[in-house]
Amino acid sequence: MSSVSEISHRGRIISVTPEVTTVQIVSESACAACHAKGMCSLGDASLKEIELPTRGWDNYQVGDEVSVVLRASMGHKAVWLAYVIPLVVMVAALLGTLAAGGSELLAGGLAIGAVALWFGVVWLLRDRLRNEYIFNIKA
Repeated sequence: MSSVSEISHRGRIISVTPEVTTVQIVSESACAACHAKGMCSLGDASLKEIELPTRGWDNYQVGDEVSVVLRASMGHKAVWLAYVIPLVVMVAALLGTLAAGGSELLAGGLAIGAVALWFGVVWLLRDRLRNEYIFNIKA
């Protein structure tokens, strides 16, 4: 795979079981690489844990440095599910309510409710989505 077709993060293995391998990655903000991040204090980093299915032929140990890889198309799909579709739902509910003659307060409430409903549906489908988003380890 070329680097354009995958998203990769460096991480460290923190646990290995027969079913699941857990990798801890450092998620940095976009400005974390800036040379002036110490002066503005906006650059931050957080630790995240990713669980991957353990493959029988892998021989990883706790503490190993690895790359966690996801297909770029899955990353694009996640952006659509988390940002683009909720924005369209919110704007459609807002403008639809206003076009139907509803008050601004009602339109705002329905827009927020529609986005909440969208994320409720995503939450209900979390197991199905978890099966679609498969991370792999590259040593």
